[in-house]
Amino acid sequence: MALSLFLTHMYDRAMCLGIPGQVTDILDEHYATVDVGGARRKINTDLLAGRSLGNGDWVLIHVGFALAVIDEEEARTTLALLVEMEEVYLQELQALAESKAHRMPTAKDQL
Repeated sequence: MALSLFLTHMYDRAMCLGIPGQVTDILDEHYATVDVGGARRKINTDLLAGRSLGNGDWVLIHVGFALAVIDEEEARTTLALLVEMEEVYLQELQALAESKAHRMPTAKDQL
């Protein structure tokens, strides 16, 4: 997969988004600490059965679980896309706020 956004399509079209994190500390056989964009998080590594992790390794994380080990290039590409998505999202929020400030009053506003 060129992109580690680990999207899982289900029948109702729900998706899961995995976020890359870099292992900073192996806590025990079940847990590790990862760095995700400067924030440290404790994650569960049980789903990586059979894979040994070391400091500096990159993993794909979803709801506190490491789903897969990924390479650094894939992790950096995904992180860059997430930053880009954040910028677009913030622009949309700004445009929404501006459009609300300039809308015509409705009957609901009179209540």
